[in-house]
Amino acid sequence: MTQPTQTSETPFKRTMKVRHLVMLSLGGVIGTGLFFNTGYIISTTGAAGTLLAYLIGALVVWLVMVCLGELSVAMPETGAFHVYAARYLSPATGYTVAWLYWLTWTVALGSSFTAAGFCMQYWFPQVPVWIWCLVFCLAIYLLNTISTRFFAEGEFWFSIVKVVTVVAFILLGGAAIFGFIPLKDGSAAPGLSNLTAHGWLPHGILPIIMTMVAVNFAFSGTELIGIAAGETENPQRVLPLAIRTTVARLIIFFVGTVLVLAALIPMDQAGIVKSPFVMVFEKIGIPWAADIINFVILTAILSAANSGLYASGRMLWSLANENTLPRCFARVNKRGVPMLALTVSMLGGVLALLSSVIAPDTVFVALSAISGFAVVAVWLSICASHYMFRRRHLQEGKGLEELVYRAPLYPLTPILGFILCLVACAGLAFDPSQRIALWCGIPFVLLCYAAYHLTHKRLAAAEAES
Repeated sequence: MTQPTQTSETPFKRTMKVRHLVMLSLGGVIGTGLFFNTGYIISTTGAAGTLLAYLIGALVVWLVMVCLGELSVAMPETGAFHVYAARYLSPATGYTVAWLYWLTWTVALGSSFTAAGFCMQYWFPQVPVWIWCLVFCLAIYLLNTISTRFFAEGEFWFSIVKVVTVVAFILLGGAAIFGFIPLKDGSAAPGLSNLTAHGWLPHGILPIIMTMVAVNFAFSGTELIGIAAGETENPQRVLPLAIRTTVARLIIFFVGTVLVLAALIPMDQAGIVKSPFVMVFEKIGIPWAADIINFVILTAILSAANSGLYASGRMLWSLANENTLPRCFARVNKRGVPMLALTVSMLGGVLALLSSVIAPDTVFVALSAISGFAVVAVWLSICASHYMFRRRHLQEGKGLEELVYRAPLYPLTPILGFILCLVACAGLAFDPSQRIALWCGIPFVLLCYAAYHLTHKRLAAAEAES
């Protein structure tokens, strides 16, 4: 006889430890954005401009994460962003934030599977990208349906591979830059000449603003710490440690990686169809290096997709748990997995199949931009929620010492984070290849607000009649 399905009254199992949480966040970040989008950013802004863009992106991530840290330590809940936004901004904003974050990761699934297909074409150029997308859709879906602990353990080892690879890439790439490892074609070591070969900022400041959403998309995933707060052991101790560790490692990994890429790949050779990481290892005369890095990039992208499906499924569960979606989405099975929410979120895989059949190189940038817009909008809400949370905390006569974790430099931290996220969204308007994110994102936000008010009125009317 099978066990009855659990509903949302049974909380998720708190099976994630600090190592799972840190690696979940790193796994969500070190993926498609870093391994593929960086080539697009180098080709648009130049080498020095890319480095500057990632430094600004690292600042934005730090600002958002310390705001989220204070919120999630005070109120550790699964799918927490929209709960904070609903409580401290407005219920309609909370509803919209939840759908935006679901859109972030569902669309990111599409770009991740497309990028994985690009990786497989390196070895199998005759096989269409969409076939690989289908294979990886099924694999990631099955990994998420087993259990949260199995998912977290799998993500931990996925992420270990990525971290080791990024460190090796920085060391080997740095050695090639300064001539300690010879280049395959026998040319002289480039040193740092590529950083300024086309001038410090060959197209000015505007391209940096235009690509900030792409940079933020590359950093998206750090906020998964907040999503997983409700499934974490001892969140008051674990969450601050995970946030500090994750942000510090990300800054080192991203800035170091981008410096190596920008120094070894001339601006006019960068792009997205082939990962810039593979291009670098093709230049270095180490046997099988490009094949090895391509394999690691493949696992990294699948790891990011794994994290993305987890996040989008939990967000649908959270919406249903707050009674803004049908209760069927709030059901979890005996292993603590919200199966219906996961299945619906897997629609992002269908987007991948569509994009890889139509025009994988151009649609990939569009998918990344839409996902980036959505995550930056969520980051906006985190900063605004934190600002209002701290104000209300003090207005209620509570002391700062009651907060186990406090964001430094309040109110500068949430205000600056909000402004930088707003500038990133505005930058999309100046880039024709990413402008579609605004055409899709703004109507989506308006539709969410309208849907909330319509459903809220219906619920209120139904409650009044009962």
